[in-house]
Amino acid sequence: MDLNNFILEEERKYPNATGSLSRALVALESATKVIASHVRMAGLVDVLGKAGKTNIQGEEVQKLDELANDILIQYLSKSGEFFALASEELDEPIFPEEGKDAKYIIAFDPLDGSSNIDVNISIGTIFSIHKRVNSDVSDFLQEGYKQVAAGYVIYGSSTMFVLSTGNGVNGFTLDPSVGMYLLSHPNMKIPEKGKIYSINESNDKKWIDKGLKEYVESLKDEGYTSRYIGSMVADVHRTLIKGGIFAYPADVKSKNGKLRLLYEASPMAFLITQAGGYATTGKEDILSIKPNDIHQRVPVFLGGKYEIEKLKEFLKDG
Repeated sequence: MDLNNFILEEERKYPNATGSLSRALVALESATKVIASHVRMAGLVDVLGKAGKTNIQGEEVQKLDELANDILIQYLSKSGEFFALASEELDEPIFPEEGKDAKYIIAFDPLDGSSNIDVNISIGTIFSIHKRVNSDVSDFLQEGYKQVAAGYVIYGSSTMFVLSTGNGVNGFTLDPSVGMYLLSHPNMKIPEKGKIYSINESNDKKWIDKGLKEYVESLKDEGYTSRYIGSMVADVHRTLIKGGIFAYPADVKSKNGKLRLLYEASPMAFLITQAGGYATTGKEDILSIKPNDIHQRVPVFLGGKYEIEKLKEFLKDG
């Protein structure tokens, strides 16, 4: 089954559905196909390297970052299905004229892992969709459990669209011969216990949570292996499929954590929990956090039941 038909089938399960979410997801699907085509050509056309500017996060913008952001804004705005768009790359949300009567808002990271672009490591697009409530910027300050859809697209050895509309998680692989996302990973479930931990251990002396280092050592004692790519989409994708834990904790440099709640932590937490896993900051459920700013940062721990429950014991003791 292709993604379009899957979306329509999901819609038929809800008699009161209006079709606007389906059209919104189709616009997102179209945009990511265009981004995928540019990623595949990255070494042949002038989209590698830095754009010569920094974003609201203080990070250097890559050329492909900027291109992906422009493509998403264009497709999502013109769809007329989004009242507002918030991008990790922009200071403030955009309110498209075409979406003045729309029912949804969307937050997205146009190209996660962009520092890996030039070395041909998997990167991705992350998105989070909520219902329009107050018709202003406060619509983005809703808890993660209120998301109506979330997902990511990973541009790697193949391009894969991973989606949840609150009824489990499904993965669709792009078949370039027909230009369609085809259902390749139905009803994805994270293993309750894995064998891999994913964290940047070079920062262990800077970690704020004292029990975290002991936790990592305990995983090693159990025979866990370390795998860390440095691209959240790639690391979380592996964790979703193979199990284990992905962690980006707070440290003395980033005391509130480094990953953005709206654009990264919340949508990934939604997917992991829909797949049977757990998502926490170490102190609270990520999906229960009410944002206070559209660029708020939080510590992130995503994983299987065993790894997260064990983590909480170590952090509690620490």
